[in-house]
Amino acid sequence: MPGKLDGKRVAIVATDGFEEVELTQPKQALEEAGARGEVISAKGGQIQGVRHMEKGQSVKVDRELSAAKPDEYDALMLPGGLANPDALRQDEKVLAFVRHFFEAAKPVAAICHGPQILISADLVRGRTMTSWEAVHKDLQNAGATVRNEPVVVDKGLVTSRKPDDIPQFNAKMIEEFAEGKHDAQRRSVAA
Repeated sequence: MPGKLDGKRVAIVATDGFEEVELTQPKQALEEAGARGEVISAKGGQIQGVRHMEKGQSVKVDRELSAAKPDEYDALMLPGGLANPDALRQDEKVLAFVRHFFEAAKPVAAICHGPQILISADLVRGRTMTSWEAVHKDLQNAGATVRNEPVVVDKGLVTSRKPDDIPQFNAKMIEEFAEGKHDAQRRSVAA
Protein backbone atom coordinates (compact mmCIF):
# COMPACT_ATOMS: atom_id res chain seq x y z
CA MET A 1 0.00 0.00 0.00
CA PRO A 2 2.95 2.42 -0.18
CA GLY A 3 1.98 5.71 -1.79
CA LYS A 4 -1.75 5.08 -1.60
CA LEU A 5 -2.22 8.03 0.77
CA ASP A 6 0.52 10.35 -0.51
CA GLY A 7 -0.21 13.95 0.42
CA LYS A 8 -3.06 13.12 2.83
CA ARG A 9 -3.11 14.48 6.38
CA VAL A 10 -4.88 12.43 9.03
CA ALA A 11 -5.94 13.80 12.41
CA ILE A 12 -5.53 11.25 15.20
CA VAL A 13 -7.46 12.62 18.19
CA ALA A 14 -6.46 11.11 21.54
CA THR A 15 -5.61 11.86 25.15
CA ASP A 16 -4.20 10.03 28.17
CA GLY A 17 -5.46 6.47 28.46
CA PHE A 18 -5.49 5.56 24.75
CA GLU A 19 -4.94 1.88 23.98
CA GLU A 20 -1.32 1.91 22.79
CA VAL A 21 -1.59 -0.43 19.80
CA GLU A 22 -4.84 1.20 18.64
CA LEU A 23 -2.96 4.44 18.07
CA THR A 24 0.58 3.35 17.20
CA GLN A 25 -0.20 0.57 14.72
CA PRO A 26 -2.82 2.49 12.67
CA LYS A 27 -0.56 5.57 12.69
CA GLN A 28 2.33 3.46 11.39
CA ALA A 29 0.11 1.92 8.69
CA LEU A 30 -1.09 5.37 7.61
CA GLU A 31 2.47 6.67 7.38
CA GLU A 32 3.65 3.58 5.47
CA ALA A 33 0.85 4.30 2.98
CA GLY A 34 2.18 7.85 2.55
CA ALA A 35 -0.10 9.84 4.87
CA ARG A 36 1.01 12.27 7.54
CA GLY A 37 -0.66 11.18 10.78
CA GLU A 38 -0.80 13.92 13.40
CA VAL A 39 -1.66 13.24 17.03
CA ILE A 40 -4.00 15.96 18.28
CA SER A 41 -4.86 16.38 21.95
CA ALA A 42 -6.31 18.99 24.27
CA LYS A 43 -2.90 19.21 25.94
CA GLY A 44 0.57 19.50 24.46
CA GLY A 45 3.69 17.48 25.16
CA GLN A 46 3.04 13.76 25.59
CA ILE A 47 -0.03 11.64 26.16
CA GLN A 48 0.11 8.39 28.11
CA GLY A 49 -0.94 5.14 26.48
CA VAL A 50 -2.03 1.94 28.15
CA ARG A 51 -1.78 -1.76 27.40
CA HIS A 52 -5.18 -2.82 28.68
CA MET A 53 -4.97 -1.58 32.29
CA GLU A 54 -1.17 -1.32 32.51
CA LYS A 55 0.89 1.76 31.72
CA GLY A 56 2.08 1.73 28.10
CA GLN A 57 4.21 4.01 25.98
CA SER A 58 3.73 7.75 25.76
CA VAL A 59 3.21 9.41 22.40
CA LYS A 60 4.21 12.92 21.35
CA VAL A 61 1.35 15.31 20.64
CA ASP A 62 1.90 16.95 17.25
CA ARG A 63 -0.67 19.69 17.72
CA GLU A 64 -2.91 20.91 20.48
CA LEU A 65 -6.60 20.87 19.69
CA SER A 66 -6.83 24.64 20.21
CA ALA A 67 -4.40 25.13 17.29
CA ALA A 68 -5.78 22.38 15.02
CA LYS A 69 -8.11 23.29 12.18
CA PRO A 70 -10.19 20.33 11.00
CA ASP A 71 -10.35 21.65 7.43
CA GLU A 72 -6.57 21.09 7.17
CA TYR A 73 -7.08 17.31 7.46
CA ASP A 74 -8.34 14.77 4.93
CA ALA A 75 -9.49 12.13 7.43
CA LEU A 76 -9.91 11.37 11.13
CA MET A 77 -8.85 8.37 13.22
CA LEU A 78 -10.08 7.72 16.79
CA PRO A 79 -8.25 5.10 18.87
CA GLY A 80 -9.89 3.42 21.83
CA GLY A 81 -8.90 2.55 25.37
CA LEU A 82 -11.18 3.00 28.37
CA ALA A 83 -10.15 6.43 29.65
CA ASN A 84 -9.29 8.06 26.30
CA PRO A 85 -12.75 8.21 24.66
CA ASP A 86 -14.45 8.77 28.01
CA ALA A 87 -12.43 11.97 28.51
CA LEU A 88 -12.71 13.10 24.87
CA ARG A 89 -16.48 12.65 24.67
CA GLN A 90 -16.93 15.18 27.48
CA ASP A 91 -15.04 17.93 25.63
CA GLU A 92 -17.31 20.00 23.38
CA LYS A 93 -14.29 21.22 21.38
CA VAL A 94 -13.41 17.61 20.55
CA LEU A 95 -17.02 16.87 19.55
CA ALA A 96 -17.12 19.95 17.28
CA PHE A 97 -13.79 18.92 15.71
CA VAL A 98 -15.13 15.40 15.04
CA ARG A 99 -18.45 16.67 13.63
CA HIS A 100 -16.54 18.67 11.03
CA PHE A 101 -15.33 15.48 9.34
CA PHE A 102 -18.89 14.19 8.92
CA GLU A 103 -20.24 17.56 7.78
CA ALA A 104 -17.40 17.83 5.23
CA ALA A 105 -17.98 14.22 4.02
CA LYS A 106 -14.47 13.16 5.06
CA PRO A 107 -13.71 9.54 6.00
CA VAL A 108 -13.47 8.58 9.67
CA ALA A 109 -12.11 5.47 11.40
CA ALA A 110 -12.75 4.50 15.05
CA ILE A 111 -11.70 1.38 16.91
CA CYS A 112 -12.72 -0.34 20.16
CA HIS A 113 -14.19 2.29 22.56
CA GLY A 114 -13.51 5.11 20.04
CA PRO A 115 -17.12 5.08 18.75
CA GLN A 116 -18.22 6.45 22.15
CA ILE A 117 -16.97 9.83 20.92
CA LEU A 118 -19.23 9.51 17.87
CA ILE A 119 -22.18 8.65 20.12
CA SER A 120 -21.64 11.82 22.18
CA ALA A 121 -21.28 13.86 18.96
CA ASP A 122 -24.68 12.45 17.84
CA LEU A 123 -23.21 10.91 14.68
CA VAL A 124 -24.25 7.25 14.82
CA ARG A 125 -28.01 7.29 14.19
CA GLY A 126 -28.80 5.20 11.11
CA ARG A 127 -25.23 3.94 10.75
CA THR A 128 -24.02 0.33 10.70
CA MET A 129 -21.03 -0.07 13.01
CA THR A 130 -19.03 -2.27 15.35
CA SER A 131 -17.04 -1.60 18.53
CA TRP A 132 -15.79 -3.21 21.70
CA GLU A 133 -18.62 -5.48 22.84
CA ALA A 134 -19.39 -3.41 25.97
CA VAL A 135 -20.16 -0.41 23.72
CA HIS A 136 -22.66 -2.30 21.49
CA LYS A 137 -25.70 -1.43 23.62
CA ASP A 138 -24.68 2.25 23.72
CA LEU A 139 -24.44 2.29 19.91
CA GLN A 140 -27.85 0.61 19.59
CA ASN A 141 -29.42 3.06 22.05
CA ALA A 142 -27.97 5.93 19.97
CA GLY A 143 -29.63 4.55 16.83
CA ALA A 144 -26.87 2.51 15.17
CA THR A 145 -27.15 -1.01 13.79
CA VAL A 146 -24.37 -3.07 15.38
CA ARG A 147 -22.53 -5.98 13.83
CA ASN A 148 -20.08 -8.17 15.72
CA GLU A 149 -17.50 -8.29 12.91
CA PRO A 150 -13.78 -7.42 12.81
CA VAL A 151 -14.40 -4.34 10.69
CA VAL A 152 -17.52 -2.60 9.38
CA VAL A 153 -17.56 0.10 6.69
CA ASP A 154 -20.58 2.38 6.27
CA LYS A 155 -20.54 5.49 4.04
CA GLY A 156 -16.92 6.42 4.74
CA LEU A 157 -17.04 5.38 8.40
CA VAL A 158 -14.74 2.48 9.37
CA THR A 159 -15.22 0.85 12.79
CA SER A 160 -13.52 -2.09 14.43
CA ARG A 161 -13.85 -4.06 17.68
CA LYS A 162 -10.46 -4.60 19.34
CA PRO A 163 -6.68 -4.84 18.96
CA ASP A 164 -6.93 -8.30 17.33
CA ASP A 165 -8.82 -6.63 14.45
CA ILE A 166 -6.14 -4.02 13.71
CA PRO A 167 -4.87 -5.65 10.47
CA GLN A 168 -8.38 -5.61 8.94
CA PHE A 169 -9.07 -2.16 10.42
CA ASN A 170 -5.89 -0.71 8.94
CA ALA A 171 -6.59 -2.16 5.48
CA LYS A 172 -10.15 -0.77 5.34
CA MET A 173 -9.11 2.55 6.90
CA ILE A 174 -6.46 3.07 4.22
CA GLU A 175 -8.90 2.04 1.48
CA GLU A 176 -11.57 4.50 2.64
CA PHE A 177 -9.09 7.31 3.29
CA ALA A 178 -7.67 6.81 -0.22
CA GLU A 179 -11.16 7.12 -1.73
CA GLY A 180 -11.51 10.53 -0.09
CA LYS A 181 -14.81 12.25 0.52
CA HIS A 182 -18.01 10.23 0.78
CA ASP A 183 -21.15 12.29 0.15
CA ALA A 184 -23.20 9.76 2.12
CA GLN A 185 -21.09 10.64 5.17
CA ARG A 186 -22.42 14.22 5.02
CA ARG A 187 -26.01 13.09 4.46
CA SER A 188 -25.87 10.90 7.58
CA VAL A 189 -25.34 13.98 9.76
CA ALA A 190 -28.73 15.39 8.74
CA ALA A 191 -30.50 12.06 9.29
